[in-house]
Amino acid sequence: MLLCAPIAIAVIAALTSVVAAEAQPLSPRNANYAIDVKLDARGRTLSARETLVWTNITAASTGELQFHLYYNAWRDRDSTWMREHKLTTWWPAAASYGDRDLSAIDISRLVITGGSLAGADLTKQMRFIAPDDGNEDDRTVMAVTLPRPIEPGETITLDIAFTARIPRPFARTGVIGNYFFIAQWFPKIGVLDSTGKWNCHQFHVGTEFFSDFGVYDVRMTVPRGWPLAATGRQRERTDNPDGTTTHRYFQEDVHDFAWTTSPDFIEAHERFEHPGLPPVDMRLLLQREHAPQAARHFETARSTLRYYGEWFGAYPYGHMTMVDPPWQTATEGMEYPTLFTAGTQWLMPREDTYLEDGIVHETGHQWWYGIVATNEFEDAWMDEGINQYANARVMAEDFGEGREVLRFFGGFVPWVLDDVRWDRLVAGEYLFDYRGSATVDIPATPSFRYWPRTSGPITYAKPALWLHTLERALGWPAMQQILSTFFDRWKFKHPKPGDLFQIANEVSGRDLMPFFDQVYRGSAVFDYGVDSVSSTDTVDETFSNDIVIRRHGDGIFPVTILATLANGEQRRFTWDGVGRWHRVTFEHASRVVSAQVDPDQVLVLDTNFTNNSFTTEPASGRAATKWAAAWMVWLQDQLLTWSFLI
Repeated sequence: MLLCAPIAIAVIAALTSVVAAEAQPLSPRNANYAIDVKLDARGRTLSARETLVWTNITAASTGELQFHLYYNAWRDRDSTWMREHKLTTWWPAAASYGDRDLSAIDISRLVITGGSLAGADLTKQMRFIAPDDGNEDDRTVMAVTLPRPIEPGETITLDIAFTARIPRPFARTGVIGNYFFIAQWFPKIGVLDSTGKWNCHQFHVGTEFFSDFGVYDVRMTVPRGWPLAATGRQRERTDNPDGTTTHRYFQEDVHDFAWTTSPDFIEAHERFEHPGLPPVDMRLLLQREHAPQAARHFETARSTLRYYGEWFGAYPYGHMTMVDPPWQTATEGMEYPTLFTAGTQWLMPREDTYLEDGIVHETGHQWWYGIVATNEFEDAWMDEGINQYANARVMAEDFGEGREVLRFFGGFVPWVLDDVRWDRLVAGEYLFDYRGSATVDIPATPSFRYWPRTSGPITYAKPALWLHTLERALGWPAMQQILSTFFDRWKFKHPKPGDLFQIANEVSGRDLMPFFDQVYRGSAVFDYGVDSVSSTDTVDETFSNDIVIRRHGDGIFPVTILATLANGEQRRFTWDGVGRWHRVTFEHASRVVSAQVDPDQVLVLDTNFTNNSFTTEPASGRAATKWAAAWMVWLQDQLLTWSFLI
């Protein structure tokens, strides 16, 4: 059933001519793949033939090729991924896996079949390298030396035969029972940069992926009757005499390809249509027990396509597939071009917006991961952080009525806390995760060098919060224009952090680099507080009011100071925030009774809101009532929960 090399080459050539005739390419399309793969469901293996047509689109020549072999991250416990995983809180689960749960990818043939180097057999030239940490036991990057350099503009065709052993899911790819989610499964060429250096990092536990755009034409052979979904659209489906079915999927202008199959999927379809935006065919592969939640999946995807499309730019592919994984298969919440996994449970009350949050997030990745395609090995925040910010904004628009939900019995039984509403800063942008880890790493550090537990606070929370701070300082129209300009100017082009910063300066008309130096190139901690408030009588029956503000952290940001007087009048003052302290003194017929720094909470990066205000009038009674009420609500929830178990 495998596609032989000459046929694969002919397919790529035909695709190239068809694409050129049908539409203007959206991307450089310099890494094009035709893959024929067969799944052995019982043996948990893949056997495949891959044809790669690669063009050197840089101005530099290269004397070697480098490839990612991601499945080797779980070949044994000596890989860099596994060593780093031991430093995380997730390690106990992975440590319990047996040898059958591990994976591997092995190449048996690597031959150049097209271009000026046609006929060169590189199979014996393959060697493993560890460009990031020198780990001799890591096999996630493979290099081959070429007979001669490939020059700028030159194209070669490679014929690659490989097999893979599918793991129990370690990192959102693998098999449990008859459910297969296959991602990062084929030999993928790295990215050659403008200097002729390969950007082909080892697989690390805290980072994801980076690759060039191309056209994918993939034939997947699976047991007959098993629904299948993949990146792109299905073009052919053939039932074979041996009880299998071959599904052919095709997609242009993407940089990865993932697929899934299981006999337990049920399927649903809807269509997104909205004035001013192109229509999108939405497909959902759902677990049967989750069928009542299909409408929630489509509703949420529709909101995201609308808001991201209106705010940043239209989704260009015309189709999208959502996958609902089985419970506790460790494959939920992951994005791939035109396809992503969500995550829900049989008991998922409407107040529990975990489902909606996940779908918004993974749909949103189609913009920053999929189309803009930043380097997640080195600048993971440019995808995750920007997307977390936009994700939280969509949630606030359409799904802000969610509640905090506790889960019991391994997360199976939910308990809704009606009094704890969804909050954009806390639930949407992980404010407390950031506050507890504000200085664990500097975002400008290449992401693969982060401390393995850094990804949450530094990759997601911190950039979401500093983007939100800019939104409050500049206004949403300016922030929306910054991100839409960034998307339009850099889609399909792999931008760097400086490209985003330059656009922010350009659109806002301000020099924002001092701010970016603190939040991106440093680990500044922002904390402004009111130190004291006092009033003294003067001889002319007025009061001399005095307010002292302190900067407790090393972060600097301009702030507003709000003074409230006994007669109810309020006065505002501004401070550039540079000094360690600042004094505001003014005379008035009324006494100052309270003061606030940053009363509009513009600086959402502030690590301590509790010191932002000061009052001269004791409020212990109201405070005691507030905390007693909160405690009683908590106690009531606990009693109700335990009474349920009796």
